[in-house]
Amino acid sequence: MANQWPRALLRAELREAGYDALAARDLDESLAYPAADAKRGPVRLVIVDQNVVDSSHESLLTQLAERLNNPPMLLLASAVAPPSNIGGRVLQRPMSIADIVRAVQASVPLSQPTAHPVD
Repeated sequence: MANQWPRALLRAELREAGYDALAARDLDESLAYPAADAKRGPVRLVIVDQNVVDSSHESLLTQLAERLNNPPMLLLASAVAPPSNIGGRVLQRPMSIADIVRAVQASVPLSQPTAHPVD
């Protein structure tokens, strides 16, 4: 997302839901993140705002996906323009941050703790 506040709010809500989230203003900035980090593990989902993707950025999106070992994509699509064909799940505007968090939870469920028998 190009705008800082929606990015910051989304990251905060994802962290509250138990996810580790990184954010980037644009695709160029996202290419700086490593595919996997020793502490964070691999990237398991990429959320892309359609407002930052146009035909001139499709090669950057492909490059990003390949660098990250092709994780699933979640496209935050425009309310009026047809969604970009990036593959993956599409959320059409209008949407709330809670809607995005629910889509992340459906796409990348957190592992459930193992139940221990009670003696």
